[in-house]
Amino acid sequence: MINNVKNVDDVIKLMLSELSGVSRASENTLSAYLTDLKEFSEFCFNHDIKSLDKISEKHIRRFVIFLNEKNLSKSSVARKLSALRRLFNFASRNEIINKSPLRKIPNPKVTRKLPDIINLDSFLEIYRLIDEDIKNVDKLRDKAIFELLYGCALRVSELCGLNFYDIDFRKSNVRVLGKGSKVRIVPLGEKSSKVLKQYYDSISPSSSSPLFLKKNSERIDRFLVYNIVHKYLSKLTGMDKKSPHILRHSAATHMLDRDADIMAVKEILGHENLSTTQIYTHVSVERLKKSYKKAHPKS
Repeated sequence: MINNVKNVDDVIKLMLSELSGVSRASENTLSAYLTDLKEFSEFCFNHDIKSLDKISEKHIRRFVIFLNEKNLSKSSVARKLSALRRLFNFASRNEIINKSPLRKIPNPKVTRKLPDIINLDSFLEIYRLIDEDIKNVDKLRDKAIFELLYGCALRVSELCGLNFYDIDFRKSNVRVLGKGSKVRIVPLGEKSSKVLKQYYDSISPSSSSPLFLKKNSERIDRFLVYNIVHKYLSKLTGMDKKSPHILRHSAATHMLDRDADIMAVKEILGHENLSTTQIYTHVSVERLKKSYKKAHPKS
């Protein structure tokens, strides 16, 4: 019986198993939960707490103090508390504990930071830099990667998971496996189609093959994609973060700048909630304010 399981580590394993099997969470999500809950497990071990039903609100508050003493950001503390809420809600639902000790524990107030973006001219400049890079033997592949990250606003994990059969040139769309194993169809623009066709013509793929491969013929991973994107963004911008997600942020903001319907943008991005998409409307407004302050004589 699951309700007989009390050991902290054992309950964590059961929760992660449910998250993987029933909820079909991605590897990245599971890894994030494991990291945060492992830290809590170590905290319990250091305080001689072995059973989940022995953890009280006082222990949770001590754990929050422990996190704050590590000078973690408010968003990091909020994320770890979110992982704990999921753990104790799972335990409560399965009658491992009577009630969650986090019921009266508030999350720290987090000011949501607006995402960094690049402008369209910078994106076009990336192609010029790729063409000029005499050491780059995978120019067509790298252009296709940038085109999907920006042109289709994909997450890096979604790009890495693409196979050749996911690209439909006839219908001009891409079949994307997103968060929670949810499939969505993303429009493929004319420019993106052209770049991908050039990439197709440079290789001899089978329909079930991964769309992008590493030199050892294994499926491309997010670390290689990060290195590719970071390499070229570093030549264009001084922003702190130069990750693939910058291209997704930029695509969403540019679509809304050009009066795209926010519900359509939500579907393209694969967001669960509209509030997640609305952050990009704030980016557009902030950019408008900056332009006004810079150019208007009455600003």
